[in-house]
Amino acid sequence: MKTTINVVKGDITKQNVDAIVNAANSSLMGGGGVDGAIHRAGGPGILEACKKIVANQGPCKTGEAVITTGGNLPARFVIHAVGPVWHGGKNNEEQLLANAYLNSLDLAALNDVRTIAFPNISTGVYNFPKEKAAGIALKTVRNFIKTENIFEEILFVCFDDENFQLYNDLIHLK
Repeated sequence: MKTTINVVKGDITKQNVDAIVNAANSSLMGGGGVDGAIHRAGGPGILEACKKIVANQGPCKTGEAVITTGGNLPARFVIHAVGPVWHGGKNNEEQLLANAYLNSLDLAALNDVRTIAFPNISTGVYNFPKEKAAGIALKTVRNFIKTENIFEEILFVCFDDENFQLYNDLIHLK
């Protein structure tokens, strides 16, 4: 199977895929941006599942990911990935962001996910430079599918024009 990587501009909560990835905070309790939108659209089942995870393991560390039900979303699952806050690149932010994508892909693989949609992790209130984040996301995904060819489609869902253009430009570079 050959994995296709696509970019769309739109709302990640409306994507008809097996799993969507949430740009979560470590508390997993919802927040602003993508995180808040997913919790609102997915309903209380997602929050309840997140509360159980936090009760069992504590907060989700930066670069890590956990999986819950998709609740009322078209997706069966939500993978909550905690990206880093940008501090000028001095705190291993690039590797932590790559880990957030990699751990999301690993969880997807373990749960028989064949189609997955990613937001632009850490590029909102966490202030990760958008172009750098897009490059890390695409490189991480491409490296993963070289060894684990299990996905039919990996989708990057961009909410804003700037990320949409960046991903479209980068996706065509090899």
